[in-house]
Amino acid sequence: MNKMKKSLFLAALVLISAGCFAQKNAAAKKAKSYAMSETPDFGAARASIAEALEQEPTADTYFWAGMIGYKEVERENINQMMGQGANIDAAGAACEESYEYWLKADELAQVPVLNKKGVEVPTDPKVRGKVTKMMLEYYKQQELVKYGVHLNESRDFAGAFKAFKMHISIPDLEMMQGEKLQKEMPRDTIYLQYKYYAAIFAIQAEMHEEAIPLLEELKDGDYEAISTNQFLYQEYVNVKDTVKFVATLQNAINRFPQEPWFLQNLINYYIFSGQEQTAIDYLAQAIEREPNVAQYHLIKGNLDENQGNYEVALQDFDNALAIEPGLADAVAGKGRVYYNQAVKLNEAAANIVDNKEYKKALDEMNAVFRQSLPFFEKAHELAPTDRTYIQTLKGLYYRFGMEDKEQEMQDKLNNL
Repeated sequence: MNKMKKSLFLAALVLISAGCFAQKNAAAKKAKSYAMSETPDFGAARASIAEALEQEPTADTYFWAGMIGYKEVERENINQMMGQGANIDAAGAACEESYEYWLKADELAQVPVLNKKGVEVPTDPKVRGKVTKMMLEYYKQQELVKYGVHLNESRDFAGAFKAFKMHISIPDLEMMQGEKLQKEMPRDTIYLQYKYYAAIFAIQAEMHEEAIPLLEELKDGDYEAISTNQFLYQEYVNVKDTVKFVATLQNAINRFPQEPWFLQNLINYYIFSGQEQTAIDYLAQAIEREPNVAQYHLIKGNLDENQGNYEVALQDFDNALAIEPGLADAVAGKGRVYYNQAVKLNEAAANIVDNKEYKKALDEMNAVFRQSLPFFEKAHELAPTDRTYIQTLKGLYYRFGMEDKEQEMQDKLNNL
């Protein structure tokens, strides 16, 4: 290629390049013009910035893409102040849009490039300063919080969670870690409150995997500590993480000894998982802390009975009745201890061959059945519509040939 042709070729490349650059800038400028005018057209602005991003996806273009949403938020806030009615949905969506664009702008701006000295520097160091300024403004003005509250009122819990999560994430962004910026965003009670609400919204949206990390971050603090640990336990139940929900209850029992809810749920878990002795051990702890809760003694009596600790069970029921004399279940519990012992004597008697010994065993069995009778009668008196007590009394009356009483119980069963 001769020198003249080569020069013309290079000149053509420069012209082509300059033309593309002008086109790209034209799209971005057009977007700014639509957004910044006294009567902004945000739809047109977004269409133009989309074209600009396609042609020139730089940090600065993404920053200005975020500014379109910012200007729409600003416009809706002015409308509200002027009493003209604000479109909260439009402002909220624009705020979230800005947040995402600015994250991308900062990401691109921080991509390292080599300067003239061969040292790595950010691609566009000025962009971070502009982005952090806007993020801080959104945070301090609580724009995303306003939107989240609105979505919650509309029962869009997933949307409310997203908005609140964006808000509380701003102080944690890498770009916001400067000392001066951090002083502007203290992790104070309001911050903790918003984190707590974000977790609640996630729970309401059944986004359990999103709720758990937030609750874990809050559980050892002082803000809504008891309810936070209660929610955390329930979320681990929802995701079927037995190890974690047991650990949560155990930790909470030690931290909140005055709050029986955690101990009660742990005891229930051990009961329903067949670990009765462990449940008894925890019940003993519960009774030591709150000796005047009749239900603790009642449940312990039921478990001690299941373990064959009959004398201990009777004492448990007596302890419950000393606190709450009208507790029908505790009265019936004493009757059941004798009744079940009589059933076992009956089973043992079936294996006796000697008639004399067999008759002696039956007499002993009936004597124990008779010991149970007054307790079930008293329980029925205290809870006259309890079908279990009536059926048990009907069987006992039949055993002892008390036909009138048996029929009375049958009539009561028929009329329930």
